[in-house]
Amino acid sequence: MLFGKLINRYYLRYLPLFLLGIAALVVVDYMQLVLPQLYRTVVNGMIYGQITDGGTVVPFDMDYLLDHICLPMIGVILCLVAGRFLWRVCFRGAAVRMETHLRGRMFDHCTGLSQQYFEENKVGELMTLFTNDIETVQDCFGWGVLMFCDALFLGVMAIIKMGHMDLTLTLFTLIPMAFLLIIGAVMDHRLEARWDARQAAFASLSDFSQETFSGIAVVKAFVKELLRQTSFARLNKTNEDTNVAHTKLSTLLGILVTLFVESVICVILGYGGYLVYKDAFDAGQLVEFIGYFTAVVWPIMAVSQLIEMRSRGAASLKRIGALLDAVPDVRDSAEAVDPGTLSGNIEMRHLTFRYPGTEYDALTDLSFVIHAGEHVGIVGRTGSGKTTIVDLFLRTYNVPDGTLFVGGHDVNTVPIKTVRAHMAYVPQDNFLFSDTIANNIAFSVDAADQAVIEENAVLADIHDNVAAFVDGYETVLGERGVTISGGQKQRISIARALIADAPILILDDAVSAVDIGTEKTILANLRRTRAGKTTILIAHRISTVTSMDKIVFIDEGRLVDVGTHDELLERCPAYSTMVQLQQLDEQKADG
Repeated sequence: MLFGKLINRYYLRYLPLFLLGIAALVVVDYMQLVLPQLYRTVVNGMIYGQITDGGTVVPFDMDYLLDHICLPMIGVILCLVAGRFLWRVCFRGAAVRMETHLRGRMFDHCTGLSQQYFEENKVGELMTLFTNDIETVQDCFGWGVLMFCDALFLGVMAIIKMGHMDLTLTLFTLIPMAFLLIIGAVMDHRLEARWDARQAAFASLSDFSQETFSGIAVVKAFVKELLRQTSFARLNKTNEDTNVAHTKLSTLLGILVTLFVESVICVILGYGGYLVYKDAFDAGQLVEFIGYFTAVVWPIMAVSQLIEMRSRGAASLKRIGALLDAVPDVRDSAEAVDPGTLSGNIEMRHLTFRYPGTEYDALTDLSFVIHAGEHVGIVGRTGSGKTTIVDLFLRTYNVPDGTLFVGGHDVNTVPIKTVRAHMAYVPQDNFLFSDTIANNIAFSVDAADQAVIEENAVLADIHDNVAAFVDGYETVLGERGVTISGGQKQRISIARALIADAPILILDDAVSAVDIGTEKTILANLRRTRAGKTTILIAHRISTVTSMDKIVFIDEGRLVDVGTHDELLERCPAYSTMVQLQQLDEQKADG
């Protein structure tokens, strides 16, 4: 069994199921202890040919066997079958419900965590929590309660019956059991530590596999299959070693249980045989006592399994608890108030930003204004901080108070969901889900009919490509959209953002994978359909933003200048140099 703030609530939530299961378990345990009494009657009847029943000596014949042995045994068997079915349904049902609810809590909590958490914790490790660890906790929650209650009720009832038959023999049988419990308690912490190491090794293996398969195109392009296979083999061996280490300790505990149980059997046969020799017991009573001890063996085994199971469950529960205890780094302030509607006006006032855990500022003293309805380009060299600006617009990271305003409101005084609901975003990686093209485009809205989906696909200049597919908009994309080209992924991502019809549209290098003609078509459509709404376009190619209302030029996290393309060419040497270099690169590429 497991206890703690994370799991205790589920014992209360499913208490009716547990009580019903425990009631069925008690009936089963009681019926199991009826069988040794029947065994005694059969043995003594076979030896003496008669039975003393209610003070009366009766012959042990077929009628007595059928009426007093076979019929009661059939009743006992029926009770055992019905009771075992019921307690399995109750305990297993409660465990599955707990697993479902806890996994839902974990997923909901993960979706609320900040970007930084997923940068620090790998996907493979997180998936281990959602699979192996939660299944381990489920086993402890359901079967752990079962084994504890079964060991308690069956063990206590059997020991009481054994004690009534002969107290000295009962005490002899319990001495080895006491040693077993002490050994189990000592091994508990070691088992937990080894299970924790096993789960960590499995998480590393899972993460490596996920990363390899996600980047299989890169692996093949550089002919690094052998390198990845070698690395996997090393991780797989580590996983094997940790499993073997845990299995060795678990097996040792099982062997010790068997050793002590067999030693008790020796005690019973030795001292019990002596009692029969002295006429303190008859043969039937010895068989009955052995039957009771046989019933006690399962609780003893259950205790050892419970110790091993609890150690695994405690380690897994600790890992899950660490996830659920993780606090989002970016969250609403206590003073946040939903203003309802935000305009497309954005302003930065002397904003300086440093990524958590780093030593240098990514942005330094940035100040500029984007008026509602403007089409603005943000350009700069690679690593200059363009995407960082977008991350701050979307409240992916925290910003100092009074440095970033959206719609005239300090973003720290507005709920994060409200800020993001007023923005549509096309990221650099153009992530697509393993779903239909139609569902990927409609992802940003609650519902959209086919006509609206196709309308926005036309604006993103992807409609003709989709129409050419055999299944059209019902074409199911591969993982991360690997079944289509980079340009098609970008345009589907743009359509997904356009359908949201947000006051602010942010495109982070969103047309880099399309040709010049397609780029011009998309930009013209944006200019036409988003009149009066703010559009922010981050680009590496300056030719992409030359028609923007203004361009924000940054370098090394600092604002260099803001103005139209012509204005920056005239007054900003760094911008002019960058334009000339790009033109030379284009000429070389054409030549």
